[in-house]
Amino acid sequence: MPQGDKDKYTDKQKRKAEHIEKSYERKGVSGKEAEARAWATVNKQSGGGNRSGGSGQKKSSQAKSADRSDSARQAAATRQSGSRSASLADQTKEQLMKKARAQNIRGRSTMRKQELISVLRRSN
Repeated sequence: MPQGDKDKYTDKQKRKAEHIEKSYERKGVSGKEAEARAWATVNKQSGGGNRSGGSGQKKSSQAKSADRSDSARQAAATRQSGSRSASLADQTKEQLMKKARAQNIRGRSTMRKQELISVLRRSN
């Protein structure tokens, strides 16, 4: 099977990829990039083509399911790790002041950097 051949995918997987691709295109992603992202999503969700010889790997459906669950768990942990809050600490005091000004936070001019971070975190 040549690289990029979609013969080993089920009709349902093909439809799913098509819907995902259209969604990306509506968001302004180029056609080629949208297609690549769509198939990457289908592969991540289902572990590759489901017809015989589909993914190129000899994995049982239980193993594929377990891998997907682990991947989803890791993604959720990454989202919950507070990366938005951590990004506040990486910003300069001037950048934090601009954010505080935009949110009309009182007393911002006398606050230290750590105080600004605390107030901005609470306001979100």
